[in-house]
Amino acid sequence: MAEERPGSWFGFGFCGFGQALGSGRGRQVLSPEPLRLPDAGTDICGVSAAWSYTAFVSRAGRVLLSGSAGGAADGCRDAWASETLLVVLRDGRGPGPGAELQAWAPGSALRGEPLWAQTVAPEAGREDGAGGGTRAGPLPLLPCARAYVSPRPPLYRPLAPELRARRLELGAEHALLLDEAGQVYSWGGGRHGQLGHGTLEAELAPRLLEALQGLRMAEVAAGGWHSVCVSEMGDIYIWGWNESGQLALPARGLAEDGQTVAGEATALKEDGSGVKGPAGTEEGAAAPFIAVQPFPALLDLPLGSDAVTASCGSRHTAVVTRTGELYTWGWGHPRLLTRTVAETPEHKQVSGRLLHRQIRGRGESEKKPSHQAAGTGQDEIWSLLFCVSAAASECAEGSLVSAKPVS
Repeated sequence: MAEERPGSWFGFGFCGFGQALGSGRGRQVLSPEPLRLPDAGTDICGVSAAWSYTAFVSRAGRVLLSGSAGGAADGCRDAWASETLLVVLRDGRGPGPGAELQAWAPGSALRGEPLWAQTVAPEAGREDGAGGGTRAGPLPLLPCARAYVSPRPPLYRPLAPELRARRLELGAEHALLLDEAGQVYSWGGGRHGQLGHGTLEAELAPRLLEALQGLRMAEVAAGGWHSVCVSEMGDIYIWGWNESGQLALPARGLAEDGQTVAGEATALKEDGSGVKGPAGTEEGAAAPFIAVQPFPALLDLPLGSDAVTASCGSRHTAVVTRTGELYTWGWGHPRLLTRTVAETPEHKQVSGRLLHRQIRGRGESEKKPSHQAAGTGQDEIWSLLFCVSAAASECAEGSLVSAKPVS
């Protein structure tokens, strides 16, 4: 993992199993709280959250599990958590620069032998220099970016040679791939419009997202059944299922849950606060709810803020801006769009240079709340969709991590 300046990590959301270190069990953490590390000298550089447990990776190469699954292991480069599988990238047992990819049952406490293991050798001749050594992660994309790991068999899935993958994100039924040219591909289930091709059909192989062709993307994030990407210019594009307002569009689920007052609809002021207006049209018909958005839609943040990174939970979304603000919306929030600034008393001035090399999300069950983690340095905010709603990611240049239903 790249060497980065240490920062503080925060967790919030559903921590009923103690998923956030030091949070205790049976809690709803309603605002960001710093993680309580077992050893003050432990320097956490990566987090990956499933729904009921979280994997923390230290710079010293130690993986710590917290929540419904516990345990620890040394010699680790990366970890990726889901409810059915814990994947760890470890230093190889034999000579040479290769690493070993291991799949464990979450309840194994990383003891005994893994369920499955495979040596991951470096690829020669890569322009990024990876041929001189194994390039770790971010999982689930494997080193050398020629395959990825899935929580369902087959665990090892190769990618077509022409796909020069930079990042890969898994939702409940679909996958997103960001290539080296900033183009986005999607495949898998499409019944909620999460693939972004304008239909509800499935795609068996990666298909270029034509609606975004020509726009260079910097980040991608896959929710349970929705998708988000952030362009190099800081624009947010979002599509898929909007059952709980996870697309920041009018949602029936919010109204039925009482989050939108009967007869009124919630909108946003320029400062990001919610405003209510009549839910019906001039003819008295009910205001339209958007259940599925099958094409990428451009989303404007309050005050015209530019996004740097994004993360998705099962039914919520989180975005961090260049000025260090964390916005969250969707299931579990009192308004369609809620602004949260994660900062500690000693770090109130956040410049907003985000660490965003990795963002990922995992195993939040469809009907269960999720948790988030966010980290800040003295002039950075690291958002981990702890991985939002959430899971956490490697803090290479600022991240968000959200937990979602990848099981």
